[in-house]
Amino acid sequence: MPQLTQGGDWQVNDSGRRIGLSPEEDRYGLFGRLSFEVSDGVTLFAQASYNRQKTLFNAGPNLMTGLSLNATGCGTAATAAAAPTTCNAFLYNTLGPAQLTGITGVTLATTAVDLPGRGSNNERKVQRYLIGAEGEFDAFGKPASWDVYAQYGRAELHEQLTNIQQTVRRNNALAAVFAPAGNPRGLPVGSIQCLINVNASAADDDPNCRPLNLLGIGVADPAAVDYILGDPFRDQTLEQTVVGANLSLTPFATWAGDVSIAIGAEYRKEEIDGFVPPEFQPIFNPATGASTSVWSVGNYRPSKGSYDVKEAYLETVVPLGFGLEFNGAVRGTDYSTSGYVTTWKLGATWQPIDDIRLRATRSRDIRAPNLNELFQAGTANTSTVTNPFFPGVGPGTGTYGSSLSYLGTITGNLDLRPEKADSWNVGAVFTPHFIPGFSVSADYFDIKVKQAIDSLSADDIVNRCFEGLADFCAAITPDPANPSRVLIARQPVNFSSLVMRGVDLEAAYRMPLAGGNFTLRGLATRYIDNIVTTGVPGFVPLNSVGTLGVGTGTQSITPKWIYRFTASYDTDDFSLTATARGVSDGRYDATGIECGTTCPISTNQFPTYEDNSIDGATYVDLNATFKFDAMAKGDAEFFVNVTNVFDADPILLPETGLAANSTYSDLLGRSFRVGVRFKMK
Repeated sequence: MPQLTQGGDWQVNDSGRRIGLSPEEDRYGLFGRLSFEVSDGVTLFAQASYNRQKTLFNAGPNLMTGLSLNATGCGTAATAAAAPTTCNAFLYNTLGPAQLTGITGVTLATTAVDLPGRGSNNERKVQRYLIGAEGEFDAFGKPASWDVYAQYGRAELHEQLTNIQQTVRRNNALAAVFAPAGNPRGLPVGSIQCLINVNASAADDDPNCRPLNLLGIGVADPAAVDYILGDPFRDQTLEQTVVGANLSLTPFATWAGDVSIAIGAEYRKEEIDGFVPPEFQPIFNPATGASTSVWSVGNYRPSKGSYDVKEAYLETVVPLGFGLEFNGAVRGTDYSTSGYVTTWKLGATWQPIDDIRLRATRSRDIRAPNLNELFQAGTANTSTVTNPFFPGVGPGTGTYGSSLSYLGTITGNLDLRPEKADSWNVGAVFTPHFIPGFSVSADYFDIKVKQAIDSLSADDIVNRCFEGLADFCAAITPDPANPSRVLIARQPVNFSSLVMRGVDLEAAYRMPLAGGNFTLRGLATRYIDNIVTTGVPGFVPLNSVGTLGVGTGTQSITPKWIYRFTASYDTDDFSLTATARGVSDGRYDATGIECGTTCPISTNQFPTYEDNSIDGATYVDLNATFKFDAMAKGDAEFFVNVTNVFDADPILLPETGLAANSTYSDLLGRSFRVGVRFKMK
């Protein structure tokens, strides 16, 4: 079949994506606290807060790929009126019958510059109320303290996507044909109409349908654009109710000093409830039991569910003498969804001399699945991945092109169990008396997480299916609404493990200078290992330390070094601070193979690159604060802050369009902030 490219929006030089770097944000908040001392050592208190945040964000153009335009009969039609309804009218008008001779179809990919960009319009309203009492008393001849409290929190979330394609309407609008003579609706012969409105069937008629032309710039009918776009949304309400009590006391002493104990208990209930208008939900087919998503992004479903947690804890600090002190804690937690679990911590500090303090901690920690991981009713997205089956029979027993179009659906999993982490932390603090104001510390950490909650990406699922793993192939099915697309079901599960090791370093020096104080401080983390094991047969565990580019469910973005250095000078009248922050150089892909010649075959797990390196970044910030009296009633400050003083670039990635490591990059460039703070007395 002949191949050609003509027209379209390739002429638009817009860097490919036009994604906004900074959202438009509107927020405000209210906070109040009231306390009353009812007697010596007993205080009642109440708090209330309300916060509202609204964010508008430009998510880029309405990209479309894999669109099929029927060209059958175009090459044999001498005139538009003679063209059959199998011939796309816009193809015929753009290319003409001569160029369409022998062509039965055209596949279209476009950034659709005639359409408004996609976006999000999210609003969050959070309210929190707290009442309680606290007090002090003598127990065993020592001071003791207690508190009891009850709290209620409520978050109302409105999540809306804007200018999203309704795929059924889009396909109807793209199927634009010349109205034939004698068409059932009596539309003008030769006029361009939606096929569904001139075919023999009246069952699929839609009088609102308007033909959509994407073959050029400034050619789309605004009515057609309005017809195919919508603003799907969902409303969700999250509620949290908490009741708790705590007690701290010193019940006895050893020969080395007082033993302190803290005990407490808490009950917590988490709830989620949601609403999605039926037109924005996937369409359920009762005959097949399957759901079909009709929006290119979104396809929300309402999430509903709740769980409660009961827990109690005990903590203690026991001096053992000779500068040695033991600290420990144990906590019992009972989740209504996943059962009981015990967590604990054993630690010790030893200060053999005033200049040196050693510390060590061993702990068992957990992270229980959250409301979204448990009860998410389903969201969907459409995209494409590389098809490893091409040119053979692909996943879902279908035959697809080199790029596989898919509709991915993510749902919660009520069978999730808490993640478990075993951690070691060993460190030392050195404060030499012969260098006043100087301190340095180093801590080594070793964290092993088991039964980690994670979900594989659509790309991972397709690749594992290609490797012959039946469980992953079962997650891929043909899309009954679109034979050129597959459905991919995704769900979080307890399947991976993680090992993370590294060293935290901190040094500080403080000295008096010219009536003020000069301080130097440096913080750095050196990651040694970040190894993810999925448990999937054939998956090779990898160490992603030094990776700044690709981040997926099985490969995280982990720099080798993260650092922050600060120099400050402060007096009673002003303060000046300079900060340098950044990450070290790294590689784009943790599994990538860099080679120039004699390269191995590039695979999904081990792709080949001519250059797999990524430059790190360092950003410098400056802040100045000047203090003055405000109407003799309080203290005030005038401040100037400059972020990214030298306008350093973000960490750029070798991908199409605007692509940067958003986790460790400064995406805005140089920015300024000026303000005044008041503190009334």
